[in-house]
Amino acid sequence: MYGSCTGRARTGAAAAGAVTALLLAGCGSSDEGARETPKRPVASQQPKAIDPFWVNPDGSAAKQVADHLKDGSTADAELIKKIAAQPVGEWISPGTPEEDARGYTEAARTADRDALLVLYNIPHRDCGQHSAGGAADGDSYRAWVDKVAKGIGDRRATVILEPDAVMHMVDSCTEEQYHEERYDLLKGAVTRLKQLPNTKVYLDAGNAGWGKPDEIFEPLKWAGVEAADGFAVNVSNFQTTKASTEYGKRVSAKVGGKPFVIDTSRNGNGPYTAGDPAENWCNPPGRALGETPTTKTADPLVDAYLWIKRPGESDGDCKGGPKAGDWFPEYALDLVRNTK
Repeated sequence: MYGSCTGRARTGAAAAGAVTALLLAGCGSSDEGARETPKRPVASQQPKAIDPFWVNPDGSAAKQVADHLKDGSTADAELIKKIAAQPVGEWISPGTPEEDARGYTEAARTADRDALLVLYNIPHRDCGQHSAGGAADGDSYRAWVDKVAKGIGDRRATVILEPDAVMHMVDSCTEEQYHEERYDLLKGAVTRLKQLPNTKVYLDAGNAGWGKPDEIFEPLKWAGVEAADGFAVNVSNFQTTKASTEYGKRVSAKVGGKPFVIDTSRNGNGPYTAGDPAENWCNPPGRALGETPTTKTADPLVDAYLWIKRPGESDGDCKGGPKAGDWFPEYALDLVRNTK
């Protein structure tokens, strides 16, 4: 439910020491190369002591800013700049994992920042819903993770590992026949990534809306959370930071006091409760940006507030939105307008 790779609009990453951008294959819009876009200024990085993560100067929001300026829509450009100025998660492509990981981490290193990467390619992903897909089988997934690791190398990176993968085993969305292999794949991915000298790994642990720490803590252990740096909560969801912190602390207490990160990309107004509960996660109206990314959270258990979901990208073809992962201009503007 978090945006499929096949629909996600990928963006380029400037290679270290170069001025050209790496155009990520497989998930860009079909007309991206056909239309001319005004040259985008290099994005300013946020103060490193507060937010050490890399701001992509060629992200979807930056492209939207350029389009608005080209059309003379300066007011809308100023609004979207509030998204473009912040670091967001770079979701690694199924087709070019090594190139993607290398491009993003090299660009981040050039800016003296850390790359924020999301791995979302587990077999039988999202139970056949809006973001169905993933690697063909376990061996393919292991090879894919290995390529990601080779692409990262010794550069600094924070990796969010497989949104939904554990939670969907706990809530029975993922069929039981796949559970044993999935635990093995997740544990292996943690092990492989932690072989890298400067990579942090956070295993996804659901959200406060689902909120069953008594049911998820053992599966998190089976998936390798003890070898990870911690876990992530509220990925692509809308639960408040307060609720997410409380949920994370309850989970942490059951997994050896592990710290966690919170996705605050769209949680400024909390969850949407007026519609069909089964679809309230998909492009809900009236949502807002949450806390901007930072490692200064004032809570020793919360390692960072992150924008893991890229604000402005669609959750799926619902409520007037395009397919999962495509840029949704109207929704992006609403997120900013609704932000207090």
